[in-house]
Amino acid sequence: MSRKKILLVDDSSTILMMEKFILRNGPYELVTAMNGEEGVRKAAEHLPDLILLDVIMPKMGGFEACRLIRNAEETKSIPIIMVTTRGEAANVEAGWANGCTDYVTKPINSIELLAKVRNFLDDGACQ
Repeated sequence: MSRKKILLVDDSSTILMMEKFILRNGPYELVTAMNGEEGVRKAAEHLPDLILLDVIMPKMGGFEACRLIRNAEETKSIPIIMVTTRGEAANVEAGWANGCTDYVTKPINSIELLAKVRNFLDDGACQ
């Protein structure tokens, strides 16, 4: 089974650790970035199969990073799941406007995250 590459972009090492923990048993290669600038660079460098992208980050926020990833030819079709704090409906709408494919809310529900990741990567793996 080929390993799918997922780029995790979040300025919180705790959130990155949680995402890694949730995805640890899947057939995934995980790449991390700590801000939007680094996320855009690593998206172009690694060409992941999926991106989990935080909304609020230093240097460059998730919306701008999402827009730049969508505007680059080599990364424009990569699914992007925005990660937003619960109750920020405006963030969800802004995410759609900037090209995100889906979203999950914090605190992250592991079952929801795994279901969305599997849906986009179509791996159908059971854990």
